[in-house]
Amino acid sequence: MLLGIPGTIGGAIKMNAGAYGKEMKDIVYSTLILDYSGGTHKLNLSEHKFEYRKSIFASEKYIILESTLKLKKGRKSEIENRMKEYAKLRMEKQPYDKPSAGSTFKRGEDFITAKLIDECGLKGKKIGGAKVSEKHAGFIVNDGNATASDILKLIEHVKSTVYDKTGKNIELEIEVIGEK
Repeated sequence: MLLGIPGTIGGAIKMNAGAYGKEMKDIVYSTLILDYSGGTHKLNLSEHKFEYRKSIFASEKYIILESTLKLKKGRKSEIENRMKEYAKLRMEKQPYDKPSAGSTFKRGEDFITAKLIDECGLKGKKIGGAKVSEKHAGFIVNDGNATASDILKLIEHVKSTVYDKTGKNIELEIEVIGEK
């Protein structure tokens, strides 16, 4: 499931990362956290408050120290075959030939965001070195020497164009930190 998703286990838990019908909520058992008073606590599964692409870590500024995952036993050959299949699907459908932060936009509640972006004619749209992937419109890729500013401008252009043409608000799946 997580094969090929860029990031860390902590980031995957914070964002409830997932693919192919599975999410972190399906494998997290518990997480040891550090709060801002310096105390440590172990959260059980329900205390993570997992939702689509978010968890308690979106609102509470805890530091994830470690997490225990509950994985299913399986035959090594079957697991390897599944991993190869996931990798093949990603290579076929996602822009691995260019650097990116992974899927840029969240899936909508009643629409497929990448499909809307494509229908709005935005595949291949560039601002500076940032480009809407021609392979998968849900990804913004670095097509050269993209700056953070290029990427943020392109994100805003995509969001406003999709809204103007469809009335749909699209949300970021990536998290922007620092100055904008």
